[in-house]
Amino acid sequence: MTDERYPLGRFQPSLSYSPVQRSDLIGQLRELPAAFRAAVSGLSDEQLDTPYRTGGWTVRQLAHHLPDSHMNAYIRMKLALTETDPVIKPYDEVRWAELPDSRLPTEGSLRLLEALHERWVGLLSQLEEDAWSRHFVHPHQGEATTLAGALASYAWHGRHHLAHVTALRQSRGW
Repeated sequence: MTDERYPLGRFQPSLSYSPVQRSDLIGQLRELPAAFRAAVSGLSDEQLDTPYRTGGWTVRQLAHHLPDSHMNAYIRMKLALTETDPVIKPYDEVRWAELPDSRLPTEGSLRLLEALHERWVGLLSQLEEDAWSRHFVHPHQGEATTLAGALASYAWHGRHHLAHVTALRQSRGW
């Protein structure tokens, strides 16, 4: 039986990412907003408020979490591109998912995800080769994350939450 928390498995970082791999990962970021919109399309409020697993977030919370998380990623990457060894500000994603705006209709967050990914993909598509080794530091982990590693992580992150929704729809026959 697969772990419902990780329908794609846990993220497995690589030591390096080739230009072809990075291009594929940028493509995944480009495609995510439309794929996620399609995954939640036609769901009723009751379905949107269904957790993807016992004890997990609801589909609605996932729809709000993706732009929250990816906005943080975008800002972290811009800090890495403009500062030397920036230490990023962590956030409590669980508590963010419990805030009142995570109960709003999903349309605003779907539009935000689309606009954010348009900017993010536009930035990443234009980076010079040496930019991919720039990094930021997470204060709790104490290690540097390169832009290439962050790209891989957030491309996986989007597919991971998309799989939560599509697996739930499939299991429920929605």
